[in-house]
Amino acid sequence: MTHEDTRTPRRYVALVVIGLVAGFMSGLFGVGGGVLIVPLLVMFVGFGQKRAAGTSGALIVVTAAVGVVSYAAHGNVDWFVAVLLAAGGVAGAPIGAHLLHRFNEAVVRWVFVAFLAAVMISLIFIVPDRGAEVPIDIWLGIALVALGFVTGILSGLIGVGGGIVVVPVLIVVFGASDLVAKGTSLLMMIPTTLVAAWRNFRNGNVDLVSAVTVALATVVTTPLGAIVAGVLDPQIANWVFIAFLAVIAAQMAVRAIRAAR
Repeated sequence: MTHEDTRTPRRYVALVVIGLVAGFMSGLFGVGGGVLIVPLLVMFVGFGQKRAAGTSGALIVVTAAVGVVSYAAHGNVDWFVAVLLAAGGVAGAPIGAHLLHRFNEAVVRWVFVAFLAAVMISLIFIVPDRGAEVPIDIWLGIALVALGFVTGILSGLIGVGGGIVVVPVLIVVFGASDLVAKGTSLLMMIPTTLVAAWRNFRNGNVDLVSAVTVALATVVTTPLGAIVAGVLDPQIANWVFIAFLAVIAAQMAVRAIRAAR
């Protein structure tokens, strides 16, 4: 799509479709949707990478908030765990953005692909218990802040949303229900994303009209994704999530190869 095309009604149709798809995926997997929104804005709306990332980060605040309400309505949000994760995430994100200019991007992406591969293998052997809760003590609290911190750094380094890291780790390491992991992940994203969104807005990397258009579309389908997540059998939900992570890992591997070149 050319730059001229982005000024026509066709642009808004593309934005609405992107929002509908991203909203459903966000509700289903407990992720912000940035891993999907950014490449779609680049491919179908003609955005540059920085503007796409900035616009995506701004609208994810709305998407995540709608997702939290949907999961919280069924008691699938651990508010205290989310606060601990967010505290670490807010501290880690600026560090990741700073390290972006110091680390080899291809190496960082390959490390992340290896992490996703390990998570996918672990999820094959673990079926989430939907009655499980995360038991909090001082050490687990520190571990959750550390998880949020690492997630924030990764977010700043390679632009991944917190849910891609937080959801599987809460399930595999902390023994959380898959639904609680998704709802808590969405809540954790809101303050973390707000910090990045404000910075991107000040840097002129947010298209407000596009962000509002996509965000309004996600409001329609995010609750639907959360409903489907709750209806799915835990084992089937696990396999669907593994397939989603495989797509993300493949996408990251392609970017790592390009970055190495």
